[in-house]
Parts: sequence; structure tokens; C-alpha cells
Amino acid sequence: MTVKGKVVVIAGASSGIGAATAKKLAAHGAKLFIGARREDLLKQQVEEITADGGEAAYKTVDVTDKNSVADFVKAAHDKYGKIDVMYNNAGVMPNSALRDLKVEDWEQAFQINVMGVLYGIAAALPIMKEQGFGHFIATDSNAGHVINPNAAIYSGTKFALRAIMDALRQEEGPNMIRSTIVSPGNVNTSLWKTVGDPELQKKARAREEEIGLDPEDLANAVLYAIDQPENVGIDEILLRPTVQEN
Repeated sequence: MTVKGKVVVIAGASSGIGAATAKKLAAHGAKLFIGARREDLLKQQVEEITADGGEAAYKTVDVTDKNSVADFVKAAHDKYGKIDVMYNNAGVMPNSALRDLKVEDWEQAFQINVMGVLYGIAAALPIMKEQGFGHFIATDSNAGHVINPNAAIYSGTKFALRAIMDALRQEEGPNMIRSTIVSPGNVNTSLWKTVGDPELQKKARAREEEIGLDPEDLANAVLYAIDQPENVGIDEILLRPTVQEN
């Protein structure tokens, strides 16, 4: 498999999709460098990966701080000497009606979901261009395709992310730098905790726990995208629970 020996950097890897992906890729021989804000969970992830025979290291990172992201990516490159994959996974879902005017939530969503990805691109792209290869992956969403009431901001960030990642694909594909988004429907993670409206949070939690995909389903999708030959680019993987209508 082409995953073996690849250096994979994941921002947003302390739990959920990021943690599942780190474990999956490490089990297939990738070298992981993971980051998030919660150091205790990062340390636990690394301990579990290494106990299973994998290779991993961590550094805390705040994706809303471009200097923090730059330091995180530099640390990964300093440790391993290359970056094959930069996976921007951190995200929030602050669903509420626009009339509720949760402006601070709006700002935070764009800072994490959009600027956080751009900071990752800014930090890793020069490295990938110099080495002549690379692969950017970002967690998008079904909400980047479908707009629902109370999800204007979340969908807005995910539509923006689709545009950014496809432009990156077109601009850097000729330089052998691939770009992939993984766009899930409901997933059984703790994302529901980032929903600001209490009633909407309750509904989001119930739906994720009732029908949500397992984080490992997303990890399998990321593995598939990375595992393709270098001449094959997977632009997007859109996956939903079978019973999810939209």
C-alpha cells in the first residue's frame, strides 16, 4: 500500500474523526504527527498508536492562530524531513437561526472552519512545492452541498472550503500536489457540542447518535484517498448514513 512510510500531519486529531484517522493510518504504516488544543488527549493518542506498533508524535496547535499552525507544521517537517499529507480536520458547527444574531459564533466558525484550513495550506504548501509532491485533505461536509434552516453559517463555511480546496487542486495539481475533501453527513462524534442553540444541540446529538456514521468510516475514506497512485487525485468523497435523506 502507498500509505506505508508517508508522513501525515493532522490538525484536529484529539478525538473523533481525526483520532480515528490517525490510528487507521498508523496501522497501515504511516508516520503520524498530530495536533489539537487538548494535550492530554493528544498524548493518549500517541501512546495508543505506539503501543500498537505505530509511529506518532504530537504538538498542541490552535488553528485560529496562524503562527501556532506554522509552528506545528514546521515541527512536523523538522521531525520527519518531509510532509506527504496535510489533513485539516478541525471544525465547529454553531447552528442557530440567523435572527438570533450570534455574531461571535459566526466569527469563530469562519476562523476555525475556513481560516484554520488556509493557515494549514499556508504553512505546508511551500514545503510541498519544494519537495515536489504532497496531498492536502480537509474535512468538509454534506452541508457544503445542502443548505438547511439554522445552518447558514456552517454551510457557508463548508461551501467556502469546497471552493478553496478545488482551486488548490487546479492550481497545484500540475505540481503533483493533490487536494481532497471528505464530506460526511451525520457522524457520531462530539461535534454536536459546538452547536450553540440548546434545542438544536439536543436534536443534533440525538440524530448523530441514532444514525451517524462511525468515525472509522471517515478514516477509511481518508485512507482510500491517500492510498491512490500519485497520478490519481480524489477530489471529493461524499458519504452519508444510508438512511440520511439530505
